[in-house]
Amino acid sequence: MDALIIFVAQLVLVPIVTIRTILVVKGIRNIAAFIGIFEGFIYVISLGLVFSDLSNIWNMVAYALGFGCGLFLGSILETKLQIGYVTFQVNLMTRNEELVKTLRASGFGVTTYIGEGIEDHRYRLDVLAKRNREREFMDIIDRMDPKAFVVSFEPRTFKGGFLTKRMKKREQAKTKPAESH
Repeated sequence: MDALIIFVAQLVLVPIVTIRTILVVKGIRNIAAFIGIFEGFIYVISLGLVFSDLSNIWNMVAYALGFGCGLFLGSILETKLQIGYVTFQVNLMTRNEELVKTLRASGFGVTTYIGEGIEDHRYRLDVLAKRNREREFMDIIDRMDPKAFVVSFEPRTFKGGFLTKRMKKREQAKTKPAESH
């Protein structure tokens, strides 16, 4: 019975650790600290059961199996939650105003640049989006300019710009009391 408890504890603990770590990296410390309380509680219980009988190999196997399965489950959970933002740098061989218009009409903030390549001018788009819109963004790029070179990375902090203004408006709308007519 202890082995089953240890396995389930690890299966729950490791995804919690994954999510807490992501929250800390993304600067969401308050929620991460709150989650850390549950993490510590589960950790102490499961390790306590393992250390209470070091001759029981099944407890150790359950701990290791639960840890491995928990890592897998945590990675799936992280992919589904898609916490945070992603920045795309899109390099194009030719100017593509239709692509820019489509991205903007879809709610993406797009900044365009002209650069010099080895042989000719290149065109670059910088786009900041929520991670949960990454697939939508890539679908538009694939459909409208399949030869585009796309690099993405996750910004940790940002200030100003299109997305920040939009987020402030949403927050103000949430906190503003409903007006009666």
